Amino acid sequence: METQSVFEVEHVSFAYEGKHPALADVSVEVKAGECLVVLGANGCGKSTLLKLLDGLYFPSQGTITAFGKSLTEEALRDDEFNFAFRRRVGLVFQDSDVQLFSPSVLDEVAFAPLQLGLTREQVNQRVEFALQALRIEKLRDRAPHRLSGGEKRRVALASLLSLQPDVWLLDEPTTGLDPRSQSWLVDFILQQRSEGKTVVTATHDLGLVQVIATRIYVFDEDHHIAAMGEPQEIMDDHELLHRCNLVHYHIPGYNHRVIS
Repeated sequence: METQSVFEVEHVSFAYEGKHPALADVSVEVKAGECLVVLGANGCGKSTLLKLLDGLYFPSQGTITAFGKSLTEEALRDDEFNFAFRRRVGLVFQDSDVQLFSPSVLDEVAFAPLQLGLTREQVNQRVEFALQALRIEKLRDRAPHRLSGGEKRRVALASLLSLQPDVWLLDEPTTGLDPRSQSWLVDFILQQRSEGKTVVTATHDLGLVQVIATRIYVFDEDHHIAAMGEPQEIMDDHELLHRCNLVHYHIPGYNHRVIS
């Protein structure tokens, strides 16, 4: 049986302020239940793509469909469509400070389920589940802006976990995390995948890619898709990774070092 598409991005281009290119004729398919990695150097357009998939930006050219329906500014003005879409898709920003706005961790994690029309008991159940799953119960009364980088990332993830989305969009999720927190994050991503969730991760961290990816799109620094393929195929293509500024050769043609 053919796997259902969650997103279909067809020949999409986008430029900030109409003059700073971020994406150039990009076509991407995201399949239900996969852990798709969007791989590329800083500034190649990865974050922009995630924001387009989240309906925060809209393409200047091309089309995007989500769950078989056009994802447009006009469509999201429809309350029913907007509610259904926001319920199913969640974006975790690279900078957690952009995402966290509530006075306490408890309020932050409760915000999304409170928008769903759930009973207070149902909201409390979701909040407690998310706090425990992210192991941040002891932070519930803390102000998010006073937490460490790793703690903020957990709170941001918990705020989406309480929503129970079908699709996770993760923008450079390992940025600023210590090794223990990175290891925990990998486990979290793999857990979502094992539960049948769809995960789209934008990163330049090749170590992360090798552990989580089921399929990879590689962006070059001209905002195009340079390649798409299975993880091992992409990771073995050192010339491709070097051309896209993802590795640096010590000895040309042989050894390489990851730039992260």
